[in-house]
Amino acid sequence: MRVERLELLGFRSYRDATVDFAPRFTAVLGENGQGKTNLLEAIGYLSRLSSFRGAPPSAMVAASQVASADQPRQAVIRGQLRDGRREVLVEAELPIEGRPRVLVNRQPLRRRADLLKSFQVSVFMPDDLELVKEGPALRRSYLDEILVSARPSMAAVVAEVDKILRQRNVLLKQVGRRLSSETTLTLDVWDERLDAAGSRLAEHRVELLAQLQPYVIEAYDKVASRSESVTLRYLSSWREMGLADALRASRDDDVRRQVSLVGPHRDDMEVRLAGMDSRHQASQGEQRSLAFALRLAAHRFVTDEIGVAPVLLLDDIFSELDPGRSAALLGALPEAQVILTSATPLPKGADPELVLEVHDGSVTAAG
Repeated sequence: MRVERLELLGFRSYRDATVDFAPRFTAVLGENGQGKTNLLEAIGYLSRLSSFRGAPPSAMVAASQVASADQPRQAVIRGQLRDGRREVLVEAELPIEGRPRVLVNRQPLRRRADLLKSFQVSVFMPDDLELVKEGPALRRSYLDEILVSARPSMAAVVAEVDKILRQRNVLLKQVGRRLSSETTLTLDVWDERLDAAGSRLAEHRVELLAQLQPYVIEAYDKVASRSESVTLRYLSSWREMGLADALRASRDDDVRRQVSLVGPHRDDMEVRLAGMDSRHQASQGEQRSLAFALRLAAHRFVTDEIGVAPVLLLDDIFSELDPGRSAALLGALPEAQVILTSATPLPKGADPELVLEVHDGSVTAAG
């Protein structure tokens, strides 16, 4: 998989830009605030149909973009991609209001799973340290991203769990801490559906962790330049008794607090380094190496599962690393198209085929 050309219209800092990328390694250089990350965000959107920064579509529409009588205010991302020998054109229209529209080879996209079969990305960011240090939401998202990337059909399962939880929480708020016979029956229906979909999602996460662990160990050895035991464990308060029984036991508390307190949305992934909890007992350097190892492991696992490497997007990560860790990470990068941004000089050992310079939303080839 690779990106050959990216066209942006009214996207973030880009009023109108066309950018070509090298087949293997492109470096995008520029000072902070000039639009480097915006380029990666646009590429990522063409795969994930969401911003890896967590921004809503309306936030990606340039403030300078002006609506006309026949054209609403919107951003357009157009990517010319290559999946093996096959060329794929993906076009996304992001309106300031309403739902985005995505076309693949001029045809409306019906399911995200269809897009994942043609184009995927792996994103590395300085904020990845939070994957190890912060709360469980990021680690759950990490697992679900891998599941969906490796097995696109899992996108429907993840979406189903999210939908059920939203509806269940709406109902819990509507009942006002007091259940009637009618709302009890409705809650029973949502619980049955959550048990089926949520249990299935958790089972896939547990299976994934067992498969992922050797990848993480290998990646950590390369990034940290030393061998160390890394163990992954799925943490869940309900799996031993089963989700159906856990939901019944938690119902009174759910009604009182008006929120769903048990289920896959409350689970976590524990990462232990040399037998110690990495969140609280690993140094910041070890935590950063672990974070990159988790990302590298995910990339390699997905590559092995789908038979082709996703595009690697590296957003200014070397600014956070010392020369030794930078060299180790460069040496650990797998075979894939790499698009790297940096506000500082490239580390020793980086040898891009193409260097682009970004200034105030304008992209030019260096030299």
